[in-house]
Amino acid sequence: MMRPRLRIALRPRVNAPSQSTLLPLACRSRSLHSLVPLEYNLKGEATGNGIAKFLSPAAFNIAWNQYQTHLLARLNALVADNPEYQSRNVKDILLNTAREPSMATVFNHASMIHNNHFFFKHLSPNTVAVPETLRSHLETSFGSLETLRREMIYTAVNMFGPGFVWLVKTSQPGLPVAFKVLATYAAGSPYPGAHWRRQSVDMNTLSQPVHREADAGAAQPSALEAGKAYLDASAFGAGKRDTATAKKVEYAPGGTDLLPVLCINTWEHVWLWDYGFGVGGQGGKLGYAEKWWKHINWDLVLKEADIQRHQMSANPGAPVAANAAA
Repeated sequence: MMRPRLRIALRPRVNAPSQSTLLPLACRSRSLHSLVPLEYNLKGEATGNGIAKFLSPAAFNIAWNQYQTHLLARLNALVADNPEYQSRNVKDILLNTAREPSMATVFNHASMIHNNHFFFKHLSPNTVAVPETLRSHLETSFGSLETLRREMIYTAVNMFGPGFVWLVKTSQPGLPVAFKVLATYAAGSPYPGAHWRRQSVDMNTLSQPVHREADAGAAQPSALEAGKAYLDASAFGAGKRDTATAKKVEYAPGGTDLLPVLCINTWEHVWLWDYGFGVGGQGGKLGYAEKWWKHINWDLVLKEADIQRHQMSANPGAPVAANAAA
């Protein structure tokens, strides 16, 4: 008769592969959301060699393989009893849970998975020049690429706490393409649909006054319907004359349509291993951010921006120059 042997899990190594004891067996056998391979790491080059002159193999494994695997395992456990979220992509999950306080844990994990992947997929082991089409728009928005570089780097350095600094494309009908810098803390999301959270009653949209403190939290159907109608009306962007046919986007009041195209991760577990705290003016978050700028895949940023021909001119009705086509 064979006796079952007791198996003791070994302590994971710093350079442990993505499929290791870090991911529970149940998640490996029936993974709901799994680690998406990075294009520049399909053969494991970055896992084995790091990103030259930016992240060491140990730092890359901690910040990508291990941390992303940990987040995915936690998200899989959180949605194990929710078939709807098992089949949705991570971005859909974060947008659908951002306004539900009871789903805050799911939102935090989904948003962090998305943000971390967005950061890593826009890196390049090799130098990538900024395409001229993208360069012209960035220079229009910031004056120069050097201004953009300094704004993103020093915004990241001066964040008191972990998060992400984003380059986002804003879209307004009748106006030329514009880019802005946006900072989000912790697992915060840059998407307008995730910028606000629902409350049981929005005091700014009540159609009936609340006379007693006890009524402040009561659900008033007429008030909630009036509030919903107001938010629906405010969801249309500026310049939308025909609201009946306009595309509705559930933004917070005053929200702006924007598209993230690039970000830098300022969480300490990404940069602390290689760069330390920068004591004596060497390394630290500043050294990390300055090297990050040299490893951006600008071709992918241009693809994310999706600049169309009609967006090249400040005047939508003006003819587009032949050499200005995207």
